[in-house]
Amino acid sequence: MKITTVSDVVSGPNPHRVDARKVYDCPHATAVVITLQPGESLKRHITPVDVFFYVLEGEGIVEIGDERETVGPDCVVESPARIPHRWSNESGAVFRVLVVKVPRPTEETKLL
Repeated sequence: MKITTVSDVVSGPNPHRVDARKVYDCPHATAVVITLQPGESLKRHITPVDVFFYVLEGEGIVEIGDERETVGPDCVVESPARIPHRWSNESGAVFRVLVVKVPRPTEETKLL
């Protein structure tokens, strides 16, 4: 059994310049916990694979294609491959989301 404590994982460099901790990585999938402080957001981007998001804490705004919704804890959001998307935190509290990419991407994410 392998147990990963998210707070022990070091945030890796990323083009969004936010706290992003890869907590799971295998040939079939990868998972990252992203933490956005109030006022932070991801740049609009496209991933080469399907992604689903699970909101862990706080309230954030997700944009996928032309849709925009505010979501909170225990929400699961699906994002199809190659559709522009991003997250932003316009609240006054920390926002954390688990990002799961399936299958594990073999191409880089493309910023728009």
